[in-house]
Amino acid sequence: MTTNALAHTLSLDAISWIGRGLVRPECVVVGPKGTLYTADWRGGVASISPDGAVNLLKADVGDGGPPLQPNGIARLPDGSFLLADLSDARAGVWQLAPDGRTTPFLRSINGQPVPPANFVLADAEGRVWITFSTRVSPRALDYRLGADSGFIVLVDNGRARIVADGLGYANECRLSPDGSHLYVNETFGRRTTRFRIAANNNLVDREPVVSYGPGTFPDGLAFDHRGRLWVTSIVSNRVLCLDAHGALHTVLEDADFKWLAEVEEAFQSGTMARSHLDTIHSRTLRSISSIAFDGDRAYLGCLLGDAIATFELPA
Repeated sequence: MTTNALAHTLSLDAISWIGRGLVRPECVVVGPKGTLYTADWRGGVASISPDGAVNLLKADVGDGGPPLQPNGIARLPDGSFLLADLSDARAGVWQLAPDGRTTPFLRSINGQPVPPANFVLADAEGRVWITFSTRVSPRALDYRLGADSGFIVLVDNGRARIVADGLGYANECRLSPDGSHLYVNETFGRRTTRFRIAANNNLVDREPVVSYGPGTFPDGLAFDHRGRLWVTSIVSNRVLCLDAHGALHTVLEDADFKWLAEVEEAFQSGTMARSHLDTIHSRTLRSISSIAFDGDRAYLGCLLGDAIATFELPA
């Protein structure tokens, strides 16, 4: 379906904040007892306790090189984390132990190095799904309408393989509540796409779920406990909800429309660059990039802020 923004449900005044002092908390994960975890470009994972205290678990790669630049993160049952590294120097996915020891998880497929990784999802069956936005370097050259080099890797039973290709800048991915489908955002393809998971874990029957209009660049997505699909848009700071009837609602938005029009013009003309993602004109949200839930409370990761925004879900 294609939709335009609908009337907003929530005021920006409904937002509060937790966890100051973070560095590019692009991805937010809800852990046990209300603890939050975010990617942090100081080189690891920041934990945020319910009282707002922040602690950094820094990745120690052990080679004296530059720190990791984690984008998406996933928490494993043993308390370790998988980090999708966005840097050209490291790339791939790394595993961060609770004591800081860091080891490679996936850095090549069939002997070929992988590009910087965007997102990593570890599911209840022990499978790990990894998105790679683009094969183009530098990545900004693929902030284009025709982007189609993104792909998804599945690591299952120790084997890594590409299970989906030709995506328009693959970003976050999630399993459907019943586990039958994998949903993925194609940021510069401007759509949310889903695949059916076949018996061999191959991804088949690709179909668009939502196609987005001007100003929406879908990044993060997640299902809430009611089964509704939520999507965040960078640049425009939109939080969108696809309800059970297939209607798409704009729940939050925080954008300077003159600036958004400039970004849109650059995107349409094929001149969109890093500067368009590294600059934000807004009242309070700072290019929101992910969403996570703890019951009826939502938490928003971002590219350009230093804290996590939070709000209660509307009915």
